[in-house]
Amino acid sequence: MHRRYVAIIIVCLIMSAAPTMILAHGAHITYTTGPAISIVATYDSGEPMADAQVAVYAPDDPMTPWMTGTCDAEGRFTFIPDASISGNWEVQVRQAGHGNIITIPIQAETTTNSAAMSSGMGSTAVSGGGGYTPLQIVLMSGSIIWGLVGTALFFMRRRN
Repeated sequence: MHRRYVAIIIVCLIMSAAPTMILAHGAHITYTTGPAISIVATYDSGEPMADAQVAVYAPDDPMTPWMTGTCDAEGRFTFIPDASISGNWEVQVRQAGHGNIITIPIQAETTTNSAAMSSGMGSTAVSGGGGYTPLQIVLMSGSIIWGLVGTALFFMRRRN
């Protein structure tokens, strides 16, 4: 009986470590707007997505890539969107089955925007992509352990 409890605890510990191993393969994309759109793609671990495939989709044709390319060794990719096409541009970054998609809102270029962009005042940095916070990881791990222990205890109870 004692060995069963030890085995259950070991299995629970292994299972609670699994979500963090899986989450290490998530991808994050951040972008900076200016005269050109610059993206930086990294894994959750912070490692750059070197040579990742990039596809840029324009708002007027979201099914066909407007531009394709690859990230550099630092996970960076830069493109200049067509100023006459306003709307939500989508950038997809993929490498070895891992990837993410980010939506970048682009407004039609006006005289005010052109002046701000050319002077460098219109630059903003935005993070896209989500991961799990440490609190969420702890709560998910706790829920998994609670469920496994509860299930094991249910099947181990003595029948009366």
